[in-house]
Parts: sequence; structure tokens; C-alpha cells
Amino acid sequence: MTSASQRPDGPTPAPRLIATDLDGTLLRDDKSVSVRTVAALAAAEEAGTEVFFVTGRPARWMDVVSDHVHGHGLAICANGAAVVDLHAGREFVQVRALPRAAALAVVDALRAAAPGTSFAVELTTGINYEPEYPPFYKDAGANIATAEKLLDEDADEDSAPVLKLLAHHAELAPDAFLTLARSAAGAYASITRSSPTALLEISGQGVSKASTLALCCAERGISPAEVVAFGDMPNDIEMLGWAGTSYAMGNAHPDVIAAASGLTTPNNEDGVAAVIERILADRLAGREQHPA
Repeated sequence: MTSASQRPDGPTPAPRLIATDLDGTLLRDDKSVSVRTVAALAAAEEAGTEVFFVTGRPARWMDVVSDHVHGHGLAICANGAAVVDLHAGREFVQVRALPRAAALAVVDALRAAAPGTSFAVELTTGINYEPEYPPFYKDAGANIATAEKLLDEDADEDSAPVLKLLAHHAELAPDAFLTLARSAAGAYASITRSSPTALLEISGQGVSKASTLALCCAERGISPAEVVAFGDMPNDIEMLGWAGTSYAMGNAHPDVIAAASGLTTPNNEDGVAAVIERILADRLAGREQHPA
């Protein structure tokens, strides 16, 4: 942890887009958005910088920030598997699904490599899970069955797309489970994690926060150099590497700190807001020195 921000080498650029993770990054540990952070997000948008929330959360868990999305109203959810419009009741704008056959291949591989793994299936319509899977939030209407049944390859064409497969292990260490899973099943899907527990998040091959953010930026004519990104866990690493400027939180996983170009204060100390405030102050100072 750190009590002071460290800038990347050179001046902080004036970005066209800010991309920020939520849990452990923008949100405090009590899952609130501080008054300071709300003000910083609004100031960024007013200054002409778009803000994208880029999270592993499903669309149905986005109420915590839906009041703080300005302009476009879009958010990237489920580690890049979905783009949703928070101004339109969390309507899906884009879905990058995990093929059911690939999900089944991952299930088979992890059952062999890590006995005791339990699974959940995140769909555009909600989550279903195995009896042994520990649901971290109770989801009304969830179907409970084996992963093989939940992912039945014979599902009809009207079946909801699979956004993520979740894999939990009660005994393995989180990073060890991630390494094992990537070795055993990385040929079938993209595998990452954001939980402090041994809970893996499995998406379609090539689907990540970074790849979907890149698509959204390309639609707007925004280059990586014009993006500042924030994150704290392994599922943020690709996004932090893609963005021209990136900050790990003071509370971040060591691999995230290594991947980012800068370091800011922890989420409970409004690290995202601190950087946004500095960026806007630098921009204002530049205008005062070089008036139009």
C-alpha cells in the first residue's frame, strides 16, 4: 500500500477517455462511490473526457454506479463479454459470448486438473450454478444443476448467451488455481480472476476488458495513447497494458502494480479521483500558460 501517487515518466497526458475498474478501484471497500470521486468523474466529463466503467460485474450489479455515468451511458461488464447502456435500463448493446462447447471443454479440463472445482454459468439473463458452488450473492430464480446440464450443447438457438463460466475451488490458493487453470484449459477460453478467493472468471477466447475497450475506443477514433486506465486485480492487467497511461491502486495485486505505468493511492483513499484531479489541474495549467 502507498499513501502517495507516483506518476508515470513524463507529464500526465490529457486523455480523451478514462477507463476504470470498479471493485477495489473506483469503489471503496463498502462498495460506495465517495463524494470526491463523484465530483471528479463529473468534472472529467465536463472537461470533454469520456469515462468508461470496465468491470467484471454483470449488468445487474451496476446500480452502484448507474447514477454516475454521463454522456454515452455505456459500461463494459463481465470482463468484456458485454457492453451495456446504463441509461437504458442496462440494455445489452454488444455481447461477446463464450461458446457452450468451449465452456464444456473447460469444465472437463478443470474437473480433471483440479478435482473439487465447482462451477457457475453467467448468462445475459442471470446466473445458474452447481449445488456445491458457493453463491456470493443470492440470485433469485437461479437454476441449480451440474455444469454439464447447464451448458447442454443441445440448447436451442433461443437460449441466452453465456457471458462467463465461473470456477471455484475451496482449497487451492487463488494464484495457484489461476496458473493451473490456464495450463489445463487456456486453449479453450480466456481465464482470469478478480476475487480474493480461488474464484476464476472464464470468457470467450480473446475476450477481455482490454479487447472490448479497444473496440469501443476504435468506434470513437480514440487511440490507446489517449486512454488512462485504472485497476487492481489480474483481470485488469491486459487493460492496463493496452492503455497509454495506467495506474494500479495502492491496494493492487503485485502483478497489477508491475503491469501499470503509474501507482495511485488505495481505493479507500480515492486513488482514481486523485489522478483525475491532477490531470484536470495539469490541463488547466497548460491552458493558462498557452492561451488560445
